Amino acid sequence: MTACALRTVNAPWFQRLIIATILLAGVLSGIETDAVMVARHGALLGVLDGIVLGIFVIEVILKLAAHSPRPWAYFRDGWNVFDFVIVVLCLLPMDFQFAVVLRLGRTLRLLRLVTTLPKLQLLVGALIKSFSSMGYVGLLLGLMFYIYAIMGVHLFGGHAGENFGTLPLAMLALFQMITLDDWRDLYASVQAPSPGIAAVYFVSFILLGTMIMLNLFIGIIMNSMAEMHAEIAEQQQSNQTAADQAGVLGDMAALDQQLDTLQSRLAALRAKLTQTNG
Repeated sequence: MTACALRTVNAPWFQRLIIATILLAGVLSGIETDAVMVARHGALLGVLDGIVLGIFVIEVILKLAAHSPRPWAYFRDGWNVFDFVIVVLCLLPMDFQFAVVLRLGRTLRLLRLVTTLPKLQLLVGALIKSFSSMGYVGLLLGLMFYIYAIMGVHLFGGHAGENFGTLPLAMLALFQMITLDDWRDLYASVQAPSPGIAAVYFVSFILLGTMIMLNLFIGIIMNSMAEMHAEIAEQQQSNQTAADQAGVLGDMAALDQQLDTLQSRLAALRAKLTQTNG
């Protein structure tokens, strides 16, 4: 039973079936936002949604069976826990209390593409791995926002109060600048009294925020992806080594069994020769 479940879960056709089911779940979630479509084809949508949920439940059961006799090992993988939580959310009773949670679970089913496509797992894993380093870059970016916002209030708050009159307004204006969204309008509103100071202020912030900080984020993510590639390669090598060791042990066990058989036949032959000579 365990070997059959493991072969089924690892089979390419099963992986393609799960991917197609996830895509169908995403299409159904989009259709269910249209009240007219729900009113016309509500019964069909309900049947299709039940089929999708049934396939997901069968997948979880097969993966638990594949980890037999230690089914709890299934939950050691974070992606399996994510899949299991989504299935549980979709199995909640459809009443007023759980209606929002159920709709959320149906929407999150599309995220299961991450758990079925290894390349997406690599990207998401690298992004999660880079969160710790991104925190320090975010702290540096927040400090730069705070300093430039205070400077902006003192420099431009008197004649551009709509954008730099208070600290929150200055922070919002800086966010608009760092996204390069109509930053020229902001610059035009503050350059009248002192265009040189305004130019230095805007150019320095845009260079630091948009160019340097963005490159820092990209560099951290690329470094995390390289680390993830190395970890995956090491894990694959370890799995291959374990498989080779298992194969060698299996061959040795087969040879030992053949040797025992030969020794038994040799003992029987000696006994027969002894009996014949006697």
